[in-house]
Amino acid sequence: MKTKLFLFAFMVSSCLFAQRTPETIESKKLGTRTFTVVTPASYATSPEKSYPTLLILDGEYLLDPFEGILKYGAYWDDLPEMIIIAVNQNYGETRFADSEFDEAGFPSGTGANFFEFIGQELYPYVDKTYRTIPFRMIAGHDTTAGFMNFYLYKDNPIFNAYISLAPEMAPEMEKRIAERLAKITKPLFYYQATGEGDLKEINEKAAELDANIKAIPNATFKYLNDAFKGASHYSLVAKAIPNAIYFIFDGYQPISMVEFQDKILKLDAGYADYIIAKYDELEKRFGFKIKPRLSDFKAIEAAILKNKAYDELQNLGEYADKHYPKSTLGTYHRALYFEKTGNYKKAIKMYQRAFTQEPIRELTKDFMLNRAEALKDKEDKPTEEVPAEVPADTPTEEPTEKTE
Repeated sequence: MKTKLFLFAFMVSSCLFAQRTPETIESKKLGTRTFTVVTPASYATSPEKSYPTLLILDGEYLLDPFEGILKYGAYWDDLPEMIIIAVNQNYGETRFADSEFDEAGFPSGTGANFFEFIGQELYPYVDKTYRTIPFRMIAGHDTTAGFMNFYLYKDNPIFNAYISLAPEMAPEMEKRIAERLAKITKPLFYYQATGEGDLKEINEKAAELDANIKAIPNATFKYLNDAFKGASHYSLVAKAIPNAIYFIFDGYQPISMVEFQDKILKLDAGYADYIIAKYDELEKRFGFKIKPRLSDFKAIEAAILKNKAYDELQNLGEYADKHYPKSTLGTYHRALYFEKTGNYKKAIKMYQRAFTQEPIRELTKDFMLNRAEALKDKEDKPTEEVPAEVPADTPTEEPTEKTE
């Protein structure tokens, strides 16, 4: 009996937490190479879902801090879940051989082989074996941070985001990176971090690169440089990783109370357009669809009601129907629109439609039918005729600092 309970507990826990899978690949260029693939908590339970990827060089010691931040952010829905690929390089002279370059500052020898291994062998294997989407990130530290910049030398880099931690740069790299960033049209994110207590050469080259990037006019990429005071070559890593990840996924987070108060409530109009634009921009930036959060619908509804912009409940309802078509969400907003504009008969009919729909959060069938019952004794206001069909969404409270 105890054995059965243990196996059941193990199976349940396997579905709730990210899974680490040691992998081996026989490379034509490098021989046997090992790496670890970490799939997110929802991977096993959401077979229809695909994920962005993060490739971590120096995987033996960088995997844990990256995984910790990503799991924490995903728990609060501040960061998307992703597949992590951590490449093992910290045995013998492997990381230095993998990062080899010539006097001109370009990959050579085993460095050139490792460069091609990532794009021609490792990623094809990962994409075939796991459910990935094209949004790719790469991260490295000192030697490997410098090496990962070589991918920017290509006209169509295979990575969308770069996390460079205390980079040891090849010759002319501080100039070439800026030149490439100015020419590449693909949307990119570039993050660099240094520590005050690091080697003088690392900090000087990083500062020069920072100046060169900031001098680029009309930049089409996203860039952030962190120079941490008092940080060493190693401690800067712990400071930089959360900054880097949250920089890349800025705007992904649910609507916060600050955003609600400082941006949304101050709008003269276009409250529904705000949430539509938010998720359209996220899809454009990252290349994957993000289902609009119910807490964000709730925030927009609260702004509409507070500013008495009731007509916008129609647009919000249409948007809700698009993403939650079988639920009561759109019907609720449609009914709320009729209720707030005094067309109680139509509001009652709308609320009653919930009987054939799927409940969503607190918008249960009982909740909707009780709203209809509460309006039965009210007479329609002698106002202008309102349209008969429109969608709807969530309750009327303002967002909390961290909702759903």
